[in-house]
Amino acid sequence: MDSRKIVLLVGALFVAGITAFAARTLMSGAAAPQAVAMGQPAPVVPTGPEVLVATRALPVGTILDATALKFQPWPKELVDGAYYLKAGTDLTKLQGTVVRNAITAGQPVTKGALVSPGDRGFLAAALGPGMRAVTVAVSNQAAVAGFVFPGDRIDLVLTQTVNGGGDGQPLKVSETIMRNVRVLATDQRTDNTVGEDGKTRVSTYSTVTLEATPKMAEQVAVARTIGELSLSLRALADNSSELEEAIASGAVKVPDGDPKAEKAMMVRIATQPQSGSSSYATGADVSRFQRSSVPGRTAQGPMTSMGGPGGAPATATTAAAVTGPSVRVARGNNVTVVPVGGKN
Repeated sequence: MDSRKIVLLVGALFVAGITAFAARTLMSGAAAPQAVAMGQPAPVVPTGPEVLVATRALPVGTILDATALKFQPWPKELVDGAYYLKAGTDLTKLQGTVVRNAITAGQPVTKGALVSPGDRGFLAAALGPGMRAVTVAVSNQAAVAGFVFPGDRIDLVLTQTVNGGGDGQPLKVSETIMRNVRVLATDQRTDNTVGEDGKTRVSTYSTVTLEATPKMAEQVAVARTIGELSLSLRALADNSSELEEAIASGAVKVPDGDPKAEKAMMVRIATQPQSGSSSYATGADVSRFQRSSVPGRTAQGPMTSMGGPGGAPATATTAAAVTGPSVRVARGNNVTVVPVGGKN
């Protein structure tokens, strides 16, 4: 081979080796690129004045309490003159007002959406469609010592004394005649009295206004004449548990494939007062010395005895009720009952 070609080949190999070594050095020394996640843009917080908004969905007829409202910053250009501004609003004065128009969660509350106690149409706004307001008189003990407030739900209990029976002793009985009834007002007040410490003040009252169906209003009117009415405060979890039992038993049909219809159905059932299928307790349930029912009266009326004179039936006279051992004596058409040891 020509010496010149050999020199060129060796030179080319030398240059290629240096290039490969340099490329390897650069690749091994360079740091691997790091993936950097892009941060989420910070939410834009409104810096305008604080307005009153609903903390949850408030349907028509809702009696407001301290947990239903809060103040929240709102864009200045979107503030309406009908909104409640924090600068001139006292939340304690809005407690007990009633929602006239439905308010969604997070929506500003307008002045026209609320009805204050004493305003015209206040009680009518608090009532649900087709419902009636009925007032019952209660004592301090029958009203859970004043711990029932407007907006709470209660069971109505009727206590009565049933007279009668052969021994004249009455039957003591207590019966739950209505369930899940909403309290509208106590002593014509729908707001909760707040003390200087900011806590709700418990006070006694003598009348309670309830929301009931027309049929239940008739039943309450009759129950007032039968005995004494008392209130039994319901827990907030009772409605959901009873709804689950009704769905499991098949008494309530849940709509299929429509979440809005299902939610509306559950809200309607959970807020619907109930009557009938009442539970009861008698005196025997709490004391062994009381009775569980009223015994029937013992009386003897005209009796027919076969074998009178001439084969004709002999009619006995009415005999007085006798307790203890006795002997029945027949004289012709007359029959008498004589106690053992007595004179005929």
